[in-house]
Amino acid sequence: MSPASSPDGPPSPARPASSPGDRPATNAADGPPRPRPAAETADLAGSADAAGPTGQTATTEPAGPASAAERATRDLAAQFEDEKPGRVLSGPAALLLGTVALAVGALALWQVFRPLTQGSKYYLIIFLAGVLPLVFLAYPAGLPRWARPRRRSDNGDIARPTVTDWVLAALTVAACLYPVLPIHIGTGGGGYNAFLDRQGLLAPSDLVLGTVLLLLLLEACRRTTGWILPAVCLLFLGYGYYGGLLPQSWPVAHAGLDFSQLVDAFYNSDSGFYGTPLDVAASYIVLFTIYGAVLELSGAGRFFVDLSAAAFRRSRTAAGRTAVASGFLLGTVSGSGAATTVSIGAVTWPLLRRAGYPPERAGGMLAAAGVGAILSPPTLGAAAFIIAEYLGVSYLQVLGWATIPTVLYYLGILLAVEIDARRSGVRPVVLDVDSPWRLLGRLGYHFASLIAIIVLLAVGVSATRAVVFAIVLAAALSYLDRTHRLTPTRLATALVTGVRGVLAVTAVCAAAGIITATTTKTGLGPQAAALLIGGAQAATSDPTLVLVLTALLAAVALTLLGLAVPVTASFVIGWVIVGPALLDLGVTAPAAAMFVFYFAVLSEVSPPTALAAVAAAAVTGGRLVPTMWQTLRYALPAYLIPIAFVITPAGLGLLGIGGVQRIVVAVLVTALGVAVLAVAAGGWLPGVGRAGAPERVLGALGGVTLLWLEPVPVALGTTLAAVAATGVFLRGRSASRQPTNPVKERP
Repeated sequence: MSPASSPDGPPSPARPASSPGDRPATNAADGPPRPRPAAETADLAGSADAAGPTGQTATTEPAGPASAAERATRDLAAQFEDEKPGRVLSGPAALLLGTVALAVGALALWQVFRPLTQGSKYYLIIFLAGVLPLVFLAYPAGLPRWARPRRRSDNGDIARPTVTDWVLAALTVAACLYPVLPIHIGTGGGGYNAFLDRQGLLAPSDLVLGTVLLLLLLEACRRTTGWILPAVCLLFLGYGYYGGLLPQSWPVAHAGLDFSQLVDAFYNSDSGFYGTPLDVAASYIVLFTIYGAVLELSGAGRFFVDLSAAAFRRSRTAAGRTAVASGFLLGTVSGSGAATTVSIGAVTWPLLRRAGYPPERAGGMLAAAGVGAILSPPTLGAAAFIIAEYLGVSYLQVLGWATIPTVLYYLGILLAVEIDARRSGVRPVVLDVDSPWRLLGRLGYHFASLIAIIVLLAVGVSATRAVVFAIVLAAALSYLDRTHRLTPTRLATALVTGVRGVLAVTAVCAAAGIITATTTKTGLGPQAAALLIGGAQAATSDPTLVLVLTALLAAVALTLLGLAVPVTASFVIGWVIVGPALLDLGVTAPAAAMFVFYFAVLSEVSPPTALAAVAAAAVTGGRLVPTMWQTLRYALPAYLIPIAFVITPAGLGLLGIGGVQRIVVAVLVTALGVAVLAVAAGGWLPGVGRAGAPERVLGALGGVTLLWLEPVPVALGTTLAAVAATGVFLRGRSASRQPTNPVKERP
């Protein structure tokens, strides 16, 4: 979600993140978006006292009409959400998009309780036929300036869909609905059952329209996420077609597939366009984006930020804690890291600036807190729903696996905030807000729908029904606040917003079928796994070290992959390539899936793209590269904890798997490791003083060793941490004994 506000006030509702968990992608040729200049950032933040001395009080004002600063914040958030900014339509195009989106949203809700009798694949065909054409109306082609046709604008800067866009939308409708239309086209057509009967032996019309849909999907992905994902899909397509020409001695060689076989796998099988990724988008993600829109329109975003400020209003580190807590609370209903970064940054950056945080350090904190949105239950990101489908488990189990790592992640950020406050001499900022108890008494009902989801999942209700009930509950409770009542008109707006928010992820999920189908047909997964394991075995024959090296190689590969493609596609590719390698080495399926998930997510904070850090720098006006490094420092636990629950069986305790003793020991030891790493990264031991380079090196080694949850490494890590702490203590005593103002003697 992307609530925006003037910086000293609460966020106002804005459109939600389009695809929970996906990284915003940019055109590789253009590079990451450039941060706004400091002057623009100051205007965006609405810093009335930017030129004066640091203020001591920040007030939370009542929500008012959308201001220029609020609109600027929403526009900035759109640059870093999970897709490129789309058109703001008006006239007939807007009416058509709204009508179709409303119908698709209503169908998605209806399907939960009254599934179509023809089956889930039939529903996916209808869903894709409703959503994919809207991509060509909502997103411009983004052609180079010299290749753009002349086109009129609605009001000078908002372009209407071109004739080409309308033609592509019409072709998309035809290609998507062809499998279900009872129209004979030569030896093809004839309706849904006839189409399924031709699986493996396509008619010419099947082949033509399947190829058309393939090309349209690639173009839709290019418009929404840039060139990289279509290029990856074409690479897999080329591998499927030309792989038979590779030397058969190569591990990745296969018998080869002709083009009709590939189109059949994409268009008329359960592993292609209509596979698990699209099923997740049509069954889960669209409902959760509608739920996020309902919460935003009901004022939940403003409440979460106000509550965060109220909870820490008397703390010395109130500004930093408010930023972190806001990121977590907004993340529970968002699932978009970069957009959450912009949302909390617009509100909390003025507070951080008044407290004395440099722009780069504040930006790192905001980016790390915002990325936690993709890791925070109960929504997580889109890939989390795919995990549930791939492993055949309930979504509640996936939430359980994510809970402890999320707590440890935010623990690391909070410790870093406390260390920075003491090391940098951050000034206290008094927040003039209501008490948290008063806020909870007036607006605490916003938590009700979140709690309802967890309770309903716990009693066995499906995730889709649970979120629909939560939507109904949130809409009903909105009538407790006169300014945020969800009237039928505003509910329709929430449906349209939710469906428009899922346009990009639908294109990505359908295109991911190209990758999964090719991998399935060619057997690439096991072959790639053998190569990965073979690389580790070339360095050592020890089984434990082979697992460690494989995990490290997989982490690097997943991080690099995530730099180029959105999180959802990164997870799908990583699961079919890296997942089998981890499973072959004895890693359990939950640990392997969550490992791939976490490193797919971390692309949001990994240089050189690190779009969450880019978004934070755009808000604070800080230098980009230093902001990225500060983000890495704050997000350090997220890089290390996934390795902990892969390399040892005891690490499963971090996923809540195993007995109580295993879970407690794993949590306590890992929490100690996170704390030691925070001290090593921040260079300060709270309550003692500054840490020198030797102590920081020992602390880093101790913290990493503690994440190897076996008795000997834990003992060694604890010893190293104790030695480092002792060194800091002795350094502090030595410094205190030195005279503060030595008097120079005259010769």
